[in-house]
Amino acid sequence: MKIYTLIFILLISSVGFSQKKNWKENTVSTFLIGVHYAPTFALGDLGDRYGFLNHLGGSISYKTSGNWVFGVDGSFIFGNNTKMTGLFDHLVDSHGNISDANGDVGIVLANPRGLSFNLHAGKVIPVAKSNPNSGIFIRINAGYLQHRLNVETRDHVIPSLELKYRKGYDRFTTGLATEQFIGYLYMGNSEFVNFYAGGFIQEGFTRNRRNLNYDQPDVPVDKSLRLDIMVGIKVGWMIPAYSRKSKSYYYD
Repeated sequence: MKIYTLIFILLISSVGFSQKKNWKENTVSTFLIGVHYAPTFALGDLGDRYGFLNHLGGSISYKTSGNWVFGVDGSFIFGNNTKMTGLFDHLVDSHGNISDANGDVGIVLANPRGLSFNLHAGKVIPVAKSNPNSGIFIRINAGYLQHRLNVETRDHVIPSLELKYRKGYDRFTTGLATEQFIGYLYMGNSEFVNFYAGGFIQEGFTRNRRNLNYDQPDVPVDKSLRLDIMVGIKVGWMIPAYSRKSKSYYYD
């Protein structure tokens, strides 16, 4: 939340440093501060664990006068579609419940969470002379991916699922990742009408980082290389942040 609050502040403050330019006459170089959202589906090894996932994040990029785009971006990954079953079966009593420290019925939630950080490089290919800063947008990313199962007991205290014990169920996984995006980027004369949308695919080359799964204590943790794939549509909104030019004064 601190990261996204900072991004929001940067977005708002960037308006104060903006100076309107005519995007429809010339290609313009500028910093771009943006936010994005992407609904995705998990495939590959990740698809064995999870289903639909959301990506919500921000980016800081620099667009050159030659329509090249370079920058960094990050996403928070979340959802509520978990395909893994039987994780807590050994904690269930004869009545089919998991009891908390007071003997009451406990509620356990387990949902996917993750993070992604990347460097990106892309190219805008204009399709209309009337707006040379807009066009087909191709971008590639390379960076870091992590994901895990977030275990929550809400207002209940279940000793077997508190603090460090949650690590025995979370399937914490990390590794390198790549991403390819193709879509359309629109840059308007208004600082607030700049957006892009398109399809993307992300490949994570990851490994399990835990040494023991508490629900499978007799089964060695698979440490082999995984291929975690996410496919979806990404939409983003950006604000240009080019600095004001200093004014010159002439006196006779």
